[in-house]
Amino acid sequence: MNRRDAIRNVAILMGTALSASTLAALEGCSSGPKNYTLQTPETKALLDEIAETIIPETSTPGAKAARVGEFMVLMVGDCYDEKAQKVFVDGLGKINEESKKRFSNKAFMDITPEQRTTLLTEIDKERVAYNKRENKKKDDPVHYFQYMKELTLLGYFTSEPGATKALRYVAVPGRYDGCIPYKKGDKAWA
Repeated sequence: MNRRDAIRNVAILMGTALSASTLAALEGCSSGPKNYTLQTPETKALLDEIAETIIPETSTPGAKAARVGEFMVLMVGDCYDEKAQKVFVDGLGKINEESKKRFSNKAFMDITPEQRTTLLTEIDKERVAYNKRENKKKDDPVHYFQYMKELTLLGYFTSEPGATKALRYVAVPGRYDGCIPYKKGDKAWA
């Protein structure tokens, strides 16, 4: 018998109710095995370019400056289960396939930034249609681009460049002021 089973059995014997979240915590981390396909420099570079296309460098640093590609590799490898990892990795292949189909047999890394934007915009429209379809079932996998967009946004806005350069940031805030005037064009608060 392992420790988790022992704790669960003691709780049952003592008549203690365990919440669903506590039971889930006792089950431990259920992420899939480490996906070494994502660990290659080529894959990290591809993820950096996808993220940079989603959040490009403007007057603020882009996703590549925030090293969002590395963040995605870490999150998918450590926090996603095997099924989600497969969807994500297969999605990278689909992006390259679609790029080759649309742009004279050129992979995503070989097309121009404008072509990348066009391609990812079309894939995002496909994602929206996929999520809104009528015959959607509860167990259907998430569209691969959903993962990529969410991880790009999470990785960017929780990074130092994203939180301090793209958002307004106060390292040590003062008193709480719930009504701060907002002018059009002001940055959001981190």
